[in-house]
Amino acid sequence: MTVIAPGETVPSFSLKRDDDSDFTETELDGNTSVLVFYPFAFSPVCTDQLNLYEEVLDQFAAAGAVLYGVSCDSVWSQRAFKEKLGVTIEQLSDFEPKGATCRAFGVLHAGGFPERALVIVGPDRVVKWSYQAASPGELPGANLIFDGLAA
Repeated sequence: MTVIAPGETVPSFSLKRDDDSDFTETELDGNTSVLVFYPFAFSPVCTDQLNLYEEVLDQFAAAGAVLYGVSCDSVWSQRAFKEKLGVTIEQLSDFEPKGATCRAFGVLHAGGFPERALVIVGPDRVVKWSYQAASPGELPGANLIFDGLAA
């Protein structure tokens, strides 16, 4: 399975916010959004990745982008992860049905967790840029997102 390609329209999906409300593809309308797919809350690389992106969140906003973290962790795990890290990046759960959104975006690992991937979606819900790390242990730097936004 490979990550959704630039030029493709975002598939229909439904994720859960930490208040248990739905987040669907319509939430992407009118904004440039970066979906940050990560394997596991509280894992070392995921912790580093979200901390890194939080440090430059103002720069992403200045570039016109809104970031969302997406994992197959439960809403409660994501909420605890966000609070523990002190990050403001909204976390979206693909817990039930497990991995359905990750599968639709081509990033569901055979082990039932998201590959480490980045997907930039334009205001029209068309994928502008995408990236999948060679392994879940690879941390994609913030410059990769800035390059994707500029592409």
